[in-house]
Amino acid sequence: VAIIDTGMKLNLLRSFLKRGIKVTRFPWDMSPFDHEEKIGAGRLFDGIFFANGPGDPEVLTETHAIMRECFRRKIPTFGICLGHQIMGIAAGAKTYKLKYGHRGQNQPCMDTKTGRCYITSQNHGFAVDEKKLPNDWEVSFANANDGSVEGLRHKKLPFFSVQFHPEASPGPTDTDFLFDEFVKML
Repeated sequence: VAIIDTGMKLNLLRSFLKRGIKVTRFPWDMSPFDHEEKIGAGRLFDGIFFANGPGDPEVLTETHAIMRECFRRKIPTFGICLGHQIMGIAAGAKTYKLKYGHRGQNQPCMDTKTGRCYITSQNHGFAVDEKKLPNDWEVSFANANDGSVEGLRHKKLPFFSVQFHPEASPGPTDTDFLFDEFVKML
């Protein structure tokens, strides 16, 4: 798995390593696809992961381009926090600044398919605008407090993201299964 590091928490890395996944980290503005071309290899990565990080997701245009290339190549792609916002932008949506950012270890998020509520750990001030989401994408999680988008999933292709931290430590870990879902896609 290629990891696009936009300020990644180390427990994200641990979450892949404990599942036996070999990872290669790339800075936020370096495409793993360029790396493949430079060394003359075929497809080196079975999936791409976009990590969390600080700041306004709209300004990371290089990272948006990397995500769009993942979509073009139909490579399994998973984003968390800032990676979720980047996925929304790359899909064609917009982001906006929340009036009150989501901070702490007690943000309730509803799975839109099952109705199950998960208590999540979060630290962000931006959200994906559901009204701007293209028709081939769906909201997979919604914040139970303010209704904001907490997860995205492409309806047919192997792309998904969550705003919260399934690897949270300290914090709730009941959404850790999302890493297993991504590994199954690989």
